[in-house]
Amino acid sequence: MTLLLKMENIQRHYDTPAGVVKALDGVDIEINEGERVILLGPSGSGKTTLLNCFSALDSPTGGNYTFMGNDVPRNHSEKMTSFRRDNIGYVFQFFNLLQDLSVLENILLIQELAGKKDPARAKELLKLVGLEAEVDRFPGEISGGQQQRVAIARSIAKRPTLLLGDELTGNLDTETSQKVMTVLVKACEQENITSVFVTHDEGLVKYATRVIRIDSGKIISDEAVNSN
Repeated sequence: MTLLLKMENIQRHYDTPAGVVKALDGVDIEINEGERVILLGPSGSGKTTLLNCFSALDSPTGGNYTFMGNDVPRNHSEKMTSFRRDNIGYVFQFFNLLQDLSVLENILLIQELAGKKDPARAKELLKLVGLEAEVDRFPGEISGGQQQRVAIARSIAKRPTLLLGDELTGNLDTETSQKVMTVLVKACEQENITSVFVTHDEGLVKYATRVIRIDSGKIISDEAVNSN
């Protein structure tokens, strides 16, 4: 397998009136191309902080982070923004669709911002997530699960190398969550996208190839998932 990213002794500390908070406290991790990784842990464990360091939304306090063999920029907002634009897709818990744009227009906008506008591909992605019949509808006219599937199509529209998700099924019921995750796995496999998702839902483990458990800013287990 080809190594995509590597973190060595990553720390993220915050100074507070009560003292230093160690959100990440010496994390070592390698992720290979094509993996689907789920980060599991209780609230406050550091999993979202780690996700934000993956995406360069946040800068580690210490340690080394390389992506495709290159150092990831830190403490330089323009370079961090460029890194995210060129490499990272993001699926949020709250769908963040623009309500005054149609389903198709939401995807076209992201493509345009990335300099990769391609209406045919946008329609292909909507077909991939099972929404080819909804291209002209507005977000408010479709269900929450359908909106999250639009968000998935939108997030992969610019062909990211790494797709990140933070509690992306947190607002969905169990049945809808399973449908969304099934679509997500299919999309990542077809588009050859590596993915990392944060959740506290043990029921989502079956959609991963690997599960990393975090607590108190440290990795406490890292295991492959049996696909059988």
